[in-house]
Amino acid sequence: MSSAPSRSSPDPVAVSLDAAVTDLVAAITRTAASNPVVLVDGRSGAGKTSLTRALVTRWPLRGRVQLVALDSIYPGWDGLDDGVEAAREQILVPHARGIVGVWQRWDWELQQPAEAHAVDPSLPLIVEGAGLLTPATARLGDIRVWLESPDASRRHRALSRDGETYAPHWERWSRQEQRHIERDAPTRHATHVFRIP
Repeated sequence: MSSAPSRSSPDPVAVSLDAAVTDLVAAITRTAASNPVVLVDGRSGAGKTSLTRALVTRWPLRGRVQLVALDSIYPGWDGLDDGVEAAREQILVPHARGIVGVWQRWDWELQQPAEAHAVDPSLPLIVEGAGLLTPATARLGDIRVWLESPDASRRHRALSRDGETYAPHWERWSRQEQRHIERDAPTRHATHVFRIP
C-alpha cells in the first residue's frame, strides 16, 4: 500500500486557515462593537492575505467591512516600520477617534506615492501586514492576530506568489520582520495565535 497522500486529502494550509477564520468569526460575533478593528500580523508568506480575504467573505456582522493591506502602504523594500507607522497614524488612530482616515497607496513600480483612499470610521476594519502588532497599534485593535508558519513554507508561498520580483529582496525584508519580532514581541499583543503549516 502506498504511503503517498491521496488526491482527495485536504490541503493542510487551507484546513488551518479555515479553522482560524471560524475562530475569528466567532470572536467578532462576540464583540460589542458595530465597527470592530481586526489586526493581522505575521511574517511574509504566513497566510495573512488568504486569511483576511476569507474573513471578509465570511464577515459575520451586517454591512460591509473594509480591508487594508500594508503591502499597499509600505514605502518600498526598506519601509516595514514606516508603513506600520503610516497605518497607525492615517488609518487606526482616525478610526478609533471616529473620523475619516486617509492613506496613500505606494506605487511599487514608480517608487512613489499614488492615489489616496478613505477609511470610514463607522464601518468595521481589517488591517493586515507584516510588522503590524506593536505596543502602539495593539491598543487600537479589538481582535489581534499573529500567524506563525515555518520558514521554508513561508518562503515557498511568498516566492510562488510574487516570483522574481520578491526573490532579490527576501533577506532584506526578512531582517526587518525579525527586528519587529525582537523589538515588539507581537505574540504578546495577539488575542489569537494561529499556526499555519
